[in-house]
Amino acid sequence: MDISFKVNDPITTDQFIGLLESSALGERRPIHDRECMEGVVSNSNLLVSAWDEDLLVGIARSVTDFHYACYLSDLAVHKGYQRSGIGKRLQSLTQEQLGPLCKLILIAAPAANSYYGQIGYTHNDRCWVLDPGVTIGN
Repeated sequence: MDISFKVNDPITTDQFIGLLESSALGERRPIHDRECMEGVVSNSNLLVSAWDEDLLVGIARSVTDFHYACYLSDLAVHKGYQRSGIGKRLQSLTQEQLGPLCKLILIAAPAANSYYGQIGYTHNDRCWVLDPGVTIGN
């Protein structure tokens, strides 16, 4: 298996959706909302991708300022390619794009919660999420 990795190489919405469908991440993303998925792809400012020839087999999709915080919004690897080091390499290449003080921040999927501690992340209990439609109260 000869996997190539690319930084900020364009991907299509269909390629992104296809990868999400072939990974566990598709269950937690609005893959049937095309407008949303187009916005997700076009408004990310750091995309690290893994390719098996023309097939997108992995992605680390982030929004970052490159200096202080990098929010790794999606880390997905095609089920047929998992446990081969692609996810770790995607994260490593993401880190290489960032300044020396920039933190990599993510919200783990429940099934992957134990994975991140094993590879060096520290757990943070202070994450808060405001769901769409919820109005900020006084």
